[in-house]
Amino acid sequence: MTARARAVAAGRHPADPSPALPPRAKQRGIELALLVGAVLISVCGYVVVGLARWHAVPGGAVRYGAGLGGLALLAHLVVRFRAPYADPLLLPTAVLLNGLGLVLIFRLDLETPGDRAAPAQLMWSTVGVALCIAVVLLLRDHRVLQRYAYVCAALALLLMVAPILFPAVNGAKIWIRLAGFSLQPGEFAKVLITVFFAAYLAANGGALAHTGRTVGRLRLPAGRVLGPVVAVWLVSVAVLVLERDLGTSLLFFGIFVVLLYVATGRTGWIAVGLLLAAVGAAAVGTLEPHVHTRVEDWQHPFAGIAAGKGAGQLAQSLFAFAAGGVFGTGLGQGHSYLIGFAMKSDFILATCGEELGLAGLSALFVLYALLVGRGYRAALGQPDPFGSLLAVGLAALPAIQVFVIAGGVMGLIPLTGMAMPFLAQGGSSVVTNWIIVALLLKVSDRARAPRPPGRQPAGGGSWVVGFMTPVRARDAAGGAPAPEAGR
Repeated sequence: MTARARAVAAGRHPADPSPALPPRAKQRGIELALLVGAVLISVCGYVVVGLARWHAVPGGAVRYGAGLGGLALLAHLVVRFRAPYADPLLLPTAVLLNGLGLVLIFRLDLETPGDRAAPAQLMWSTVGVALCIAVVLLLRDHRVLQRYAYVCAALALLLMVAPILFPAVNGAKIWIRLAGFSLQPGEFAKVLITVFFAAYLAANGGALAHTGRTVGRLRLPAGRVLGPVVAVWLVSVAVLVLERDLGTSLLFFGIFVVLLYVATGRTGWIAVGLLLAAVGAAAVGTLEPHVHTRVEDWQHPFAGIAAGKGAGQLAQSLFAFAAGGVFGTGLGQGHSYLIGFAMKSDFILATCGEELGLAGLSALFVLYALLVGRGYRAALGQPDPFGSLLAVGLAALPAIQVFVIAGGVMGLIPLTGMAMPFLAQGGSSVVTNWIIVALLLKVSDRARAPRPPGRQPAGGGSWVVGFMTPVRARDAAGGAPAPEAGR
């Protein structure tokens, strides 16, 4: 049967526009049910720690559950009314990860009675959820951010330069400390720089993919097109290297390569990125004493034992994973105090591996994979190039961080000193991760929202990573004008 015959059989004139698609379920009820489960799991973890250490339910269990549940419910209500079509898995996954992080920090506080971090972490989590709610309420359309691409780049550079004026902490100048208050500006800069990369590459993706010289199988784009984004990236990396914040510089490099690949659809950029990363890592690892020490520890994790000095951090971390086995020793029943310094930040994953075992560690990685995967899902459903690139970049941020941190703690790669998203101690980190979740909620809301019948997004279809050429035109729905280079 021809298309004309099918149209007539359906009672429509052949020239009529396509029929309206059935309304998509908002799935806010599913989100609420998952949030209840996430809060209950976190509260159960809190109670288990108390039972393991004192054989009694800890006194703050009710307050902890009420606080976390109240924050989750408030965020759910805001999403229900301001982003009704947002992905229903994003918010519960973030709440569960944040709740598990609070449980692990509370457990580690038992080893350091004079240095309790859980109350401060709960306060920062509250600030993070509040900012998440503010973004969902105030940001009506994520495409507005495209207008402020260069403003975001300038703010990111200012935030990265600021710590140079303050003393180094643990060998790196990444903190601003004033009157007992500390802030890590690089955490916020990574979101701003991702917005800039997404906006610029969305505006110039076509030129990057189809102009310039061809070297072998790789097409090198014209300098006037690639120049501005490379300049911003090089300046940011140079500042981070001066501050010895090599973890964040590696993160920026990874985001740049990922978004460049998505914008052009050319796999050659992945190969070039891996080659440059290897060369840069070898150079910095050889010339920078602070990094060279970490490389030596990675290559010889048991050298301290052989020299009679005792096990170092990495060796203790490997021992913790080995002691955990498949099902772990149980929350509150490990020996996390042996790790010592950074057990609440970089090496919090070792406590998770020891006390929850391989099963718990695998479940944790599945949660991170779910968060990242739903971000990529939102990117595939976007009708505008900027939204697609923004979702990919925001989802890639926790993906790269988890890979780098887990690899360092497990001895697969040298340590870099970043914080495990939502899990590790750090106010700047948890606040930034909640901002990332808020932006993903807004992007996924637009991706999943029903569109009028017969309406096509700019460029003739959704962006599919690596298969469709990006467009520079304004979104058909009236998106914000994209910044252009060379004009």
